[in-house]
Amino acid sequence: MIATILISVIIFALMALVIAKQVKKAKNGEGGCGCGCSGCPSASACHGIKLAEKSNNIK
Repeated sequence: MIATILISVIIFALMALVIAKQVKKAKNGEGGCGCGCSGCPSASACHGIKLAEKSNNIK
């Protein structure tokens, strides 16, 4: 019984860390897929207006 609870707590803690990392990456404007966004057809779905603003500022 105690082992089940302990393992469950560890698994939920790891899941919380992964979710927190993904939220932090999203707030920093990084993608979740691990590749660059320059050639990605779904870049607007990940970043929305932020990506368009960055490309306008670069030009």
